[in-house]
Amino acid sequence: MHPVLDDLIALLKLERIEENIFRGASRDIGSPQVFGGQVLGQALSAAQHTVEGRVAHSLHAYFLRRGDINAPIIYDVDRARDGGSFSNRRVVAIQHGRPILNLAASFQTPEEGLSHQAEMPDVPSPDGLKDLTHLATDILDKIPVKLRRFMTDKRPFEFRPVEASNFDEPKKLPPFKNVWVRAVDALSDDTALHQNLLTYVSDFELVATSTLPHALPFTRGNVILASLDHALWFHRAFRMDEWLLYSMESTNASGARGYARGKFFKQDGTLVASTTQEGLIRVLDPSKVRKRSDPRKQV
Repeated sequence: MHPVLDDLIALLKLERIEENIFRGASRDIGSPQVFGGQVLGQALSAAQHTVEGRVAHSLHAYFLRRGDINAPIIYDVDRARDGGSFSNRRVVAIQHGRPILNLAASFQTPEEGLSHQAEMPDVPSPDGLKDLTHLATDILDKIPVKLRRFMTDKRPFEFRPVEASNFDEPKKLPPFKNVWVRAVDALSDDTALHQNLLTYVSDFELVATSTLPHALPFTRGNVILASLDHALWFHRAFRMDEWLLYSMESTNASGARGYARGKFFKQDGTLVASTTQEGLIRVLDPSKVRKRSDPRKQV
């Protein structure tokens, strides 16, 4: 297996240190703090470790504090309920003695029922589209070092945007984007693993969709984006080693917050998951940008 993907899978598996308490490592992928998708994926993994015979169908989370990439994360699971068909779990992610994320996840015994879905957007197939990491050198030179690493480091997934990115000369664009995504290597048939990986991916670029109508100059390093909450619903079976279209749109930005929602489709048009998120969006005066505080000193 590709080593970067293998490392992510190991990151999501967690270490069990008590019956309902788990420990996960952190990774620096070029973002200023622990990537939110990592904490979401690990929190779901912790909940999955306490459920048997049922599959996650939804999760709802709040990000409370920035995660420290230099410290492990403890996940404390509350087995809230095990009913006849559904199980509910509450998970608190903790660093330095303080919660950084609260997550609730629901699991269901698989069963058949009514079925309908939204249609997939009419977009080009991933064949022939360039990966997000294939950016021109002259553009990379204008991107802050941390963001440059985030954009170009080897990743466990291929990301092939349908709409071209415009970092060097931003212009106002409609508030939507479509990206094809696929793991860089073949995966096992473990349903929980595929759900963990999609959860991880679902935090990529979603709230940033809210910035598209505003032509924000990300190359100046004065735009702060931070996930505030995240919700995800799993509708149908899927595989992360097959192409999925992540179709995102923002329906609102106000009060220094942006709201966005997304859908994941198979190439045949099957809707497999939906997500929503609200995030902080602050545009600072470039001359007043200062180094962010140590996550260990947050209140």
